[in-house]
Amino acid sequence: MREAARKAVRRSRIAVVSAVAASIAGVGAQQPPRFGERVEVARIIVDARVLDDRGNPIPGLTANDFKVSIDGKQARVETATWVGGRDTVAGGEPSRSTSSDGADTPADVGRLIVFLFQKDLEPSRIVGLMRMLLQSRHLVETLTSNDRVAILSFDSHLKIWIDFTNDRERLDRVLAHGILFERPPVVTASSTPSLIARLAPESGRRTYRIERALELIGEALEPLPGSKSLVLIGHGFGRFSRDGVTMENDYAPARRTLVASRTSVFSLDVTNADYHSLEAGLQLISEQTGGFYARTHIFPDAAMRRLAGALAGYYVLFVEMPESRKAMHDVKTELTHGKGLVLATSSISER
Repeated sequence: MREAARKAVRRSRIAVVSAVAASIAGVGAQQPPRFGERVEVARIIVDARVLDDRGNPIPGLTANDFKVSIDGKQARVETATWVGGRDTVAGGEPSRSTSSDGADTPADVGRLIVFLFQKDLEPSRIVGLMRMLLQSRHLVETLTSNDRVAILSFDSHLKIWIDFTNDRERLDRVLAHGILFERPPVVTASSTPSLIARLAPESGRRTYRIERALELIGEALEPLPGSKSLVLIGHGFGRFSRDGVTMENDYAPARRTLVASRTSVFSLDVTNADYHSLEAGLQLISEQTGGFYARTHIFPDAAMRRLAGALAGYYVLFVEMPESRKAMHDVKTELTHGKGLVLATSSISER
């Protein structure tokens, strides 16, 4: 009887040990999968032009030469690619720029330049306009066969003279006679790239405010790759009152579309004055889009040399985006070492 009881206890212990062993084996066979941590960082493109004291471009800079802050937070500059006459790349990336929709394009694509002449026959403005039309002819002579230029004007409405072209004779003819003395011809869309593919002359005839004209130009330029330049030769805009100059409601969307299309506005003031109220609009749009403002009633040659330097090339900065819930971000771009004027947008949207 006792022997039978001992055998029963022994069998129960073996069963318990076997159950525990099976349980441990089962746990080992069904271990949960291990997950690696992955952090995705948004990146944005900042186009930056760097000029020396004489207005000449400064090539040869690297990512370490730039300091970018976004919404007051330091942002890491991953690469800096020079797009211009001589390509230099920092960070080992191929010499390519990136379009506003994220598509890569070769860095040797020619420059896209839009001239917009604000026409006014008021005596303090017409002389300066005539002077800058002549200066613009000289600038066009320096462009390469890869560059493309479009010409528009604005008086009572937006007029389109030439779609993007490298035909210097046509460009010179419009600058020499058309803007002042003729009516715009019938304009047809050029082969790629084309401005009027999205900016038809009919739309221009229904555009009665220069702020709205700037918005339409930005919208038309947005699909085109790389950084674009808008040379605004005029006398200014905005509304003057006892409280100073204020921008019309059309200004904010104009700024947004120009920034989104990576278009820098270079404002050349034709007014024969050391100061006037409407210059504030020219200064503001240039500052916010990465261009510059210059008066031309004194030393117009110096203003055009500076413009030629700014158009010569630019850096495409690939920048890590700090966490932010804002739709539009404040951007500040500086050099970490050395001297130079950095022209870059002061705001950008995360896309």
